[in-house]
Amino acid sequence: MHIEISLLRQTLTLYDNLGGVEATYSISSAANGAGCQKNSGCTPLGRHIVRAKIGAEAEVNAVFVARRATGEICTPALMAEFPTRDWILTRILWLSGTELGVNRLGNVDTMQRYIYIHGSPESTKMGEIGSHGCIRMRNADVIALFDSVEVGTTVLIHND
Repeated sequence: MHIEISLLRQTLTLYDNLGGVEATYSISSAANGAGCQKNSGCTPLGRHIVRAKIGAEAEVNAVFVARRATGEICTPALMAEFPTRDWILTRILWLSGTELGVNRLGNVDTMQRYIYIHGSPESTKMGEIGSHGCIRMRNADVIALFDSVEVGTTVLIHND
């Protein structure tokens, strides 16, 4: 299995080991566009791996802060109470860059930038930019992806 993310098309495609398409999902990447610099708010380009899978037993809409479940479930009322929170929900696939000087180590390290593929509130629009650098997905989609991949799965993020 491997994953390709197209920032131009705002899609994530999961391929099987023979190169066949297993699934294609609509995503939302960074409002600031593509880029690998720390503190840029951009989605990093290049080759990555899934470094960690977090939240295997979490409920749909479970809220995560700093990769830890808070015990909260995201609701419209909770979102109104915390209007500036970057909602990371349901599952997390934490990415690590594999290209030295491009997305690994130094000022461009994807893992140190805490770049994830993660679930989002149902109100989050997919198919258009909007995140702070991560790849946002619908909760049902991120659960299906999470259950399909292993730690070490390759992820290519490109701008077409």
